[in-house]
Amino acid sequence: MGFDYRKIGLKRIDTYIIKKFLGTYFYSIVLILSIAVVFDLTEKLDNFFDNNAPLKAIVFVYYMGFIPFYMNMFSPLFTFIAVIFFTSKMATNTEIIAILASGVSFRRLMMPYLISAAVISGLAFVLGGYVIPPANEKLLDFEDKYVKKFKSNNARNVQMEVEKGVILYIERYEISENRGYRFSLEKFDGKSLVSRLTAETVTWDSAYNWKVSNYQQRDFNGMREKLTRGIDLDTVINVQPKEFFISSKESAQMNNTQLREYLERQKNRGVGNIQAFEDEYYKRYSMPLAAFIMTLIGVSLSSRKVRGGMGLHLGIGLALSSLYILFSTLSTTFSVSGAMSPFAAVWLPNFVFLLVGIYLYRTAPK
Repeated sequence: MGFDYRKIGLKRIDTYIIKKFLGTYFYSIVLILSIAVVFDLTEKLDNFFDNNAPLKAIVFVYYMGFIPFYMNMFSPLFTFIAVIFFTSKMATNTEIIAILASGVSFRRLMMPYLISAAVISGLAFVLGGYVIPPANEKLLDFEDKYVKKFKSNNARNVQMEVEKGVILYIERYEISENRGYRFSLEKFDGKSLVSRLTAETVTWDSAYNWKVSNYQQRDFNGMREKLTRGIDLDTVINVQPKEFFISSKESAQMNNTQLREYLERQKNRGVGNIQAFEDEYYKRYSMPLAAFIMTLIGVSLSSRKVRGGMGLHLGIGLALSSLYILFSTLSTTFSVSGAMSPFAAVWLPNFVFLLVGIYLYRTAPK
């Protein structure tokens, strides 16, 4: 005996639409990503052979990271294709007209579509927030080892605000030694320099504990200056070596909890150059909600029976979904450059396309 959907208030037409929607969605994912994997494998095959990449690592590390990443990235496109494909087919076969003529309102017709969108949205949220980040970490390590054959073991000209008014500078930091060279730490009160600690070397001990060697400490009090010299000095600096190597790519390797904690810590320090990390954080919430918006637009657009049928609807759908992805990319670029706040940049495409969806919904056949 199968599950009785009537127990949860669903009719046969609802289950039909849900199965068609999700079935088409996952079929399009398998089809398009299979083509993407073939093209990517063709491009990187020489790298894999030249660097003796193990087959197991290629399949279970590289492509197990590659597939969910691109699946999530193009989820709005897959959603649009799925909705338009089978809804246009229903409209061409006059099934939509028959459903509406039987007394079912267009609003009620949207329910199974929105249930399906909720499934896709939940999947996108879990993938983007908790599955893809650890997979990305392994994928990037694989690329460093077998594709790019390069991974930096040192950081140069590190300059960062470790807490508000405290600026750290290290000319060169070596991971293998846990040691930095030509170190300085300047503390400011507003725009006034309060102290400057310089040293030939600085060595990381544990947590936030550091040791400076052959140091000079200058303390400023108005026109007065106090100079202290020494061999070794244990001190606490609110930074760890791994933070010297964090780039915007690192945000994709953090799960939602890690990314939120990192942003809170950087903001508490007064660090301002974290737009790429804020973009990634807000995307983890905006991208899943795009499934509802793309579904609203897709159903409202393809439920009409028009000359050109499915082909016309698919063409418009592909154009709109591509425009959405392009819009999202451009707004993120503006955010990283500082021309727009990360929150506005990430949510603006959703807001604009929601307005488009509302307009199409109001003009849809009732």
